[in-house]
Amino acid sequence: MESVNVAIIYYSATGNVHTLAHAAAEGAEKAGATVRVRRVAETAPARAIDSNPAWAQYRKDHADTTEASLDDLDWADAVVLGTPTRFGNPAGQLRAFIDTTGPLWAQGRLAGKVYSAFTVSSTLHGGQESTILALSNTFYHWGGIIVPPGYTDPIQFQVGNPYGTSHVVGAPGSQAPPSQETLQAARYQAQRVTDTAAALKKGRAAP
Repeated sequence: MESVNVAIIYYSATGNVHTLAHAAAEGAEKAGATVRVRRVAETAPARAIDSNPAWAQYRKDHADTTEASLDDLDWADAVVLGTPTRFGNPAGQLRAFIDTTGPLWAQGRLAGKVYSAFTVSSTLHGGQESTILALSNTFYHWGGIIVPPGYTDPIQFQVGNPYGTSHVVGAPGSQAPPSQETLQAARYQAQRVTDTAAALKKGRAAP
């Protein structure tokens, strides 16, 4: 298989997206990719973070996590973005990072890569699909190749989201962790992204 670089870039407030990101990394690595897992910078004010003990604890526990940079996007053959749902849209923290990508976009350095996304919400119909579709709008502008999981593996018929892996935390204050089925879906999604990126890279290198 062609050597593939996969960047998994995410924002997590309380740890659920973080968990999915690392499951995705496992899937990509199992498929043969070199993987970077990067968290985008926290931009919320301290008073907002401190109002939620789980948010404050997560920030404390992961203060030393390597933050995403434009170099990670430039390096990658494939990029998987993860975010909690915020009123049917990606979290502002991830959007803030995306808004810094203009220089790479202007040079065409984001085009032709494989892109995919996953999300977490509090409720079953809490905007999961619209959040992933909103990220797809960015992928279109970048000239990316969008690779969703679809219904291309038996695990997808268990988790039921062809747009991208998604997890429901539950009622406010709940921190239900992703199920084993959801973690497997994240691994599968990243594997499919890796396999597609490898096929593209091999095809482009062919005489």
